[in-house]
Amino acid sequence: MEPKISVAQYNKLCETQLPFAKAMGLELESISTDCVTMRAHYSEAFLRPGGTISGPVMMALADAAMYALVLSRIGPVELAVTTNLSINFLRKPNPGDLLAEARMLKLGKRLAVGEVSLYSDGQSIEESVAHVTSTYSIPPQS
Repeated sequence: MEPKISVAQYNKLCETQLPFAKAMGLELESISTDCVTMRAHYSEAFLRPGGTISGPVMMALADAAMYALVLSRIGPVELAVTTNLSINFLRKPNPGDLLAEARMLKLGKRLAVGEVSLYSDGQSIEESVAHVTSTYSIPPQS
């Protein structure tokens, strides 16, 4: 099955409707209906005391990746919104780009549930720095 939104379409949507994504250095790298890969380009502004990448940056990356995954299945629906996001921080990320790999667990008519693994660039996904589960609400079709 082909995704209902392309990388270019998602990036354009971010430019026009989600300017914070660009400001945070988030970039969609690949999209399919099975998996989305997104990158947060490293910035020293991401760091919290102790020299680690802050939790809010990791949450934003995971949420944006999940949003792209949902849109890959349902198309560019503006009012698909996060209803839950739970994150487990597993280890300290390396200073550098972070990657998110999002996968759908269940897509229903009203809810989409997925998981996102976050890992440092140059590391394998098996060395994830955080594991996220997320639920999106899908608006009813008009």
